[in-house]
Amino acid sequence: MVVLLHNIRSLYNTGSIFRTADAAGFSKIYLCGITPEPLDRFGRYRKEISKVALGAEKYIEWEKFKSTGRLIDRLRKEGYKIWSIEQDEDSVPYDKVRVSRKDKIALVLGSETKGLPKSILEKSDKIVEIPMKGRKESLNVSVAFGIVAFSLGKNNKRK
Repeated sequence: MVVLLHNIRSLYNTGSIFRTADAAGFSKIYLCGITPEPLDRFGRYRKEISKVALGAEKYIEWEKFKSTGRLIDRLRKEGYKIWSIEQDEDSVPYDKVRVSRKDKIALVLGSETKGLPKSILEKSDKIVEIPMKGRKESLNVSVAFGIVAFSLGKNNKRK
């Protein structure tokens, strides 16, 4: 499994996703749009990302990509199923989806304030959401990623 981060603004959220991706067994992180890279323009690790990632930023493979849409098109050609995490009229609860060992899944996460644009949702094979039971309508993007990432691993039917 791989994860695409579309316009994540926070260095801390990016670091947290690196750490969680490692723990959940993801092979690669794509940093799209304005999502910050672990290295600054001088090649030094960013302390905000490193503080939260606890070293995962040094060994989880990552790649910077300007266009999330073009990356989705490329990954689809490589056999990935594109699953976006977003609240949408077409979304299904995350705990109702199943994956098999052969499935190549690319999870897409959106901006902390705007989520994912319709153009990305339209390219998705599946849109999953975390049902909210309280008064708040959403979770922090890194928390949402953790919930869905570990659920997919748990529900992975190994044959």
